[in-house]
Amino acid sequence: MMTDGPSNLGMFRTTFAFLQIPVFYLYIISVCYSDFKLKPKYLLHLLPFLIVNLVLLPRFYSVDTASKISFIQNRQNMIEIQFIHILIHLQIVIYLIAVFRVLRKSKKLYLENYAGKSISSYKWLFQFTIVLTILYAVALLKNIFKFSDYPYISEWIKIGLWISSLFIFCWYLFKALNNPGLFRNVDSKLKLVSEIVSEEKSSEQSTVNEKEYDEELLNLKRYMVEKKPFLNSSLTIQDISKEIDIPVRDLSLLINHQLGQHFYDFVNTYRIESAMNILKDDTKSKVTILEILYEVGFNSKSSFNTAFKKHTGNTPTFYRKSM
Repeated sequence: MMTDGPSNLGMFRTTFAFLQIPVFYLYIISVCYSDFKLKPKYLLHLLPFLIVNLVLLPRFYSVDTASKISFIQNRQNMIEIQFIHILIHLQIVIYLIAVFRVLRKSKKLYLENYAGKSISSYKWLFQFTIVLTILYAVALLKNIFKFSDYPYISEWIKIGLWISSLFIFCWYLFKALNNPGLFRNVDSKLKLVSEIVSEEKSSEQSTVNEKEYDEELLNLKRYMVEKKPFLNSSLTIQDISKEIDIPVRDLSLLINHQLGQHFYDFVNTYRIESAMNILKDDTKSKVTILEILYEVGFNSKSSFNTAFKKHTGNTPTFYRKSM
């Protein structure tokens, strides 16, 4: 026999909304960092979900069906419902800010320590988060209308959200299949150069004196020219550190702070210079742009074109024709 009206199971299922954004936050961390593992501390993300169910316990979960119906019918005046709506909107804002901070930091860590894949995956992930932010903003608008004198508008928005969610889900699947790796190789234990500089200032340590700086820079540039490590498409700052015997911390400061250039751009400069030499070589006029970009260490046409135009102001094709 089926029962009409609100039920404990139905309300409990509704409160699962408090798990959506924390799960998305953990997903973003798992995508950005290769060393991500589920830890007991992540159980703290369950707190809003647990708090909401505890709040509903006295006047919903513990009462009879008639009282449940009365609770729902008078939801606009129920302090529990008001608290729940404030909490979920606060949760969404806090978590979305946290997500954008994770994305920003992981991008900077990637640029400061890696020179492999392009950062187009980051751009997609950022776009996806923007779309979700808009979706949550529309959901907030829906809730405002739901408790206003125009509840029918809320229903129309609800239908629009369902349709939009379907399209977003399909778009996500398409992008995820085309970007299976995303970052995947960024170590969360790495520190941003700004953090390293701040630590050194607070501990009153000098980075490197002028003579040491010149020697290390000369050593680095000589190694880049003679050994051509940039031809390795998955080159990292750790790889160079081992070869030239400069600690990763000092090398990171040298490139990202002293030179004022991300490691990603620093390596791509050598790749582009190498590509320019090939493009200017008449004996290699039949070598395609695609062959050149792979030869000099790039692994995608889009990242090569972007770096080439940033360095020369022209596309590779136009540069070759102008020679």
